[in-house]
Order: sequence, then structure tokens, then C-alpha cells
Amino acid sequence: MKSTLPRIALAAILAVLAGTSTAQTTANPMDIIPDVMPFDVPYGTPIGLDKAEALINAVISESKRRNWKMNIAVVDSGGNLVAFQRMDGAQYASIQIAEHKARTAVRFRRETKLLEDAIQKFAYVATLDDVIASRGGIPLVVDGKIVGALGCSGGTGSQDEAVCKFGAAQLNK
Repeated sequence: MKSTLPRIALAAILAVLAGTSTAQTTANPMDIIPDVMPFDVPYGTPIGLDKAEALINAVISESKRRNWKMNIAVVDSGGNLVAFQRMDGAQYASIQIAEHKARTAVRFRRETKLLEDAIQKFAYVATLDDVIASRGGIPLVVDGKIVGALGCSGGTGSQDEAVCKFGAAQLNK
């Protein structure tokens, strides 16, 4: 018994030291400094009403084809609402969520799915102002510049994202 206790204590100390040395050699992703600014897409001339309505109509067509009821919002490059439609039967809670997704996508210059993924790894993302970390917000890019964003809500995150991406793809056609 007496000889076993020192061995257990030694094993515990070695385990702690091994864990400490591993922690010291593993870089914290938050401490890595990228060479280039991520998501550095410039803002362009804001999307107009005609284009915004055309995108919404494309989303509605695709949503009807799939039998999904959506709320669809288009914001300009400043995050201001340009156009909105709520399909018959779409849930009321998703009205503000669709606009919030679009606003987040344009202000953070990235798809909201990336924020959804990031929040799983980095809790601090939840502390950023005006973030909605839920897929279904897509920046609208013309000639390499963000002109606005599209936000869809009413289904699951993957449904919202699918019709939103479909609509955004119509922008440059």
C-alpha cells in the first residue's frame, strides 16, 4: 500500500505536467494574427427596389415549389430595409428574424451561417452587437462589392439558407 501511493501521486503529477506542456504548445486560435483582413469586401451602391423585389419573387417561387412558407427581407448596403414579403402562413416570429439575418449579413460582410458556426467555437461571438447567428442571411455582391443582403426565415435553418442562396444567385443573372 505504501509503495502504491507515491506511484499514483507521481503519475498524477506527470499527467498534470504533460497537460500543461501540451497546452503551452497549442496555439489559441484567437491569438493568431492573419496577414489579410478577413471578409474585406467593400460596400457598393445600394441595391434598388426593382432588384430587391425580383430577388424576393425568386425566393417566393422557389419556396412555393418546395411548399415552404417564408418571410423574405432585402436590405441595402447600409442595412436598411428595401423590401419585405411574408408568404401566406409564414410564422410571425420570423418577420423580424428575416430582416435581422439580412442586416447581420450585410454589416458583418458574411453569410450568417459562418456566425452560426463561429459561435460553436468562440462564445464571444454572442457578445457582438446586433448578431443573429442563424443561417439564412446572405450578402448580395455585384462586381466584387456588397450592395445589400437577403434574409429568409420561416423554416429550419437549412431551408432558410437554401431559398436565400437561390434568391441571391439570381442577382447576377
